[in-house]
Amino acid sequence: MIEQKLHEFFGDAESTGFGTGWWSGILSAFFGFLSFGGVLCLHFPQLLSSPELRVHYPMHTLRVLIECLIVGAILFGIISSITRKKKTLAVTGMLLALGATALGGSSVQINNNLHDGPAIGLDWFLLDLFLMALIYVPLERLWPQYPEQGTFRNQWTLDVVYFMSTHLPIQILSFLVLLPATQAVKYLGVPVLQHLIARMPWLLQFVLAVVVADLAEYFVHLALHKVPFLWRFHAIHHSSKGLDWIAGSRSHFVDDTLVRAFILAPLMLGFSQSIILAYLIFVTLHATWSHCNFRLSVKWLEKYLVMPRYHHWHHTSQKEGIDKNFAIHFPWIDKIFGTYYYPEEWPERYGLDGEEISPSFVGQTFQPFIPKRKGMA
Repeated sequence: MIEQKLHEFFGDAESTGFGTGWWSGILSAFFGFLSFGGVLCLHFPQLLSSPELRVHYPMHTLRVLIECLIVGAILFGIISSITRKKKTLAVTGMLLALGATALGGSSVQINNNLHDGPAIGLDWFLLDLFLMALIYVPLERLWPQYPEQGTFRNQWTLDVVYFMSTHLPIQILSFLVLLPATQAVKYLGVPVLQHLIARMPWLLQFVLAVVVADLAEYFVHLALHKVPFLWRFHAIHHSSKGLDWIAGSRSHFVDDTLVRAFILAPLMLGFSQSIILAYLIFVTLHATWSHCNFRLSVKWLEKYLVMPRYHHWHHTSQKEGIDKNFAIHFPWIDKIFGTYYYPEEWPERYGLDGEEISPSFVGQTFQPFIPKRKGMA
């Protein structure tokens, strides 16, 4: 319903290829949204910005970025207005950019003394959305495995809501909440193990942490598939019938909680905070990458690192690929435990095998807690 309304408001019957004004309109609206949100964060940093990130921000760079986004929204809006009959996207982007400018733009000063406390985290949502879209959308448009799928595929708005829920306090176990959780290393760590690992080169520590995390995630991932009650939650993640960079965001908060707890627990026993933080960044980038609609690959690396085609087979509804490829980073872990499946072709179908779940975010949030009736099992 939401996607239909958005299409009616912004869309038209014209081509959406490059040079038609469609993508310049999309960029105008996107940059306008980001710039307006960024200026709001400057005005209300205590409420909107994340305490964990404030102290690390290079403010001059962020102000330049906001200014560039404002200028970009206006320029792309003008281009789209000239090249496309329907001006809604272009006008929306330019109005947001002008609104950001009217509110002070990047020159808004932060005068009040900020302190730790509850915050919405709009800054992290905007930054991560910008960086992920900047990295993955061009790759998917230039080298897609499924060109007909498009960036705005069916249920893309649902996945945007999930993406938002992992960044704003709707889901309290988000990435930003896990950052201070890594402080527990000093209390949970085993000193002998910590000292032994600390003597290794940093890169070796990091690789070892990824191996430990992937082994831990393999088994909790296996349980999410094999234990019927847990599958109710994990089925949400497998419900997407088309994979791309944002599809991996579709995950129930109970699913996320279990996976993150099982990963962090062994890491906290022997690894430093810097290694754990480095892993959190790596897993965010790699997990997003593995869901991408991206056909290119590095053949020799496929033996050692999970590529999109490998993880896509984990998401297929085809019988031969169900309950295969549980490893997140290293395919050889699946080989060891007999769950490896990696044919040369890509899957033809995705989603759940004969199961039906609610199409809405609210419905998917509550449905796993409701026992199925015997007649519906």
